[in-house]
Amino acid sequence: MGLDPYSIAIERGEGSLLFDTQGRSYIDAISSWWVTLHGHSHPEIVASIAQQASKLEQVIFSGFTHEPAIQLAEGLLEVLPHSIKRIFLSDNGSTAIEVALKLVIQYWQKLGERRTEIIAFKGGYHGDTFGAMAASEAGPFTEPFRPFLFNVHRIPPPIPGQEKASLDSLKEIIKKNKVAGFLYEPLLQGAGGMVMHSANALSELLQVAKNEGILLVADEVLTGFGRTGTLFASSLITPDPDIICLSKGLTGGFMPLGATGVCSEIFDSFLSNERKDMFFHGHSFTGNALACSAAVKSLEILKRPATKEKIENISKLQRNFVSEIKNTSNVSNGRSIGTVASFEVSESGRSNYLSSIREKLVPRFLSKGILLRPLGNTVYVLPPYSTTESQLTEVYSCIQKEISEL
Repeated sequence: MGLDPYSIAIERGEGSLLFDTQGRSYIDAISSWWVTLHGHSHPEIVASIAQQASKLEQVIFSGFTHEPAIQLAEGLLEVLPHSIKRIFLSDNGSTAIEVALKLVIQYWQKLGERRTEIIAFKGGYHGDTFGAMAASEAGPFTEPFRPFLFNVHRIPPPIPGQEKASLDSLKEIIKKNKVAGFLYEPLLQGAGGMVMHSANALSELLQVAKNEGILLVADEVLTGFGRTGTLFASSLITPDPDIICLSKGLTGGFMPLGATGVCSEIFDSFLSNERKDMFFHGHSFTGNALACSAAVKSLEILKRPATKEKIENISKLQRNFVSEIKNTSNVSNGRSIGTVASFEVSESGRSNYLSSIREKLVPRFLSKGILLRPLGNTVYVLPPYSTTESQLTEVYSCIQKEISEL
């Protein structure tokens, strides 16, 4: 409230545009915090939710189920890595991660092995609940709570030029600790500054961990559903994850929903007729029928050839933009992956979340009808798939003008 005491009141959305109560429009160039896949108020998803609401809006998901949840689970299992055989539903990205961490720890307890250590990437971000904060990079998000967070071993992400250091760090930690799981954002670390690394470098790390029996946990809350160019970043990586965490674009951005997919070995370890052996985790709105109906329709739209073509076109435009913006004097480290483009403004190419550059740029962008929220001095474009070439061109022109005048 001290920085932004006056919020902009948004009245409606259509495609890639948001309209405020004064009738002004904004191009949503960040998918409203990375959730909106196909555009705002997509008519097919609206109709799907309305139809479901007329039949069933919510039912306890313990001892009950319903058709949208069944359809969603079946639909996800068709497109997720082959290792994933079961789906556990929750209600957002942080809780999808919490579920994964609890499963990892309890799995090894059930097997009678004392494996309690978790490995994650430096600069990672996995959510704002306590387990997710513990696995995230220590920083301004987590500093007030550090005494309450469990220890996590962090290795450098395998960005270009740092692959060997990342691998050596992983091997050293494995040698000295009983590691239970390796939590990673595949190919793209979002809140950490849109850090990108290659599929080959990550595959090498994961194979080393897999050889030691460590459970692989892919955080695809951001990278899932086409953001990196393919349906899931994990499809470009071997070995497959043992657990995968999904949210954000899961419902097309319409409603909160989390999903944690697991391999058969994890599911079977909890299968018992003794209640004490169960996995104790539940949410009142787990498997919400409205959210599941939105997710089913969003997944259907995502699998269409027309959507694939949109993703490919946006990816091409993003690559071209990065090539152009690199020539701007105060821009460095221009990069893109799939539909995501990013670069740093000044500060020697380093990502600094607390940089004041964000506070300078956001009002400038908004005054031009563009919704962009840099991560400190890291500017990124992450649009819905409904975004047209002319809309992206307008976003690019605004960025170049405001950056050059900064």
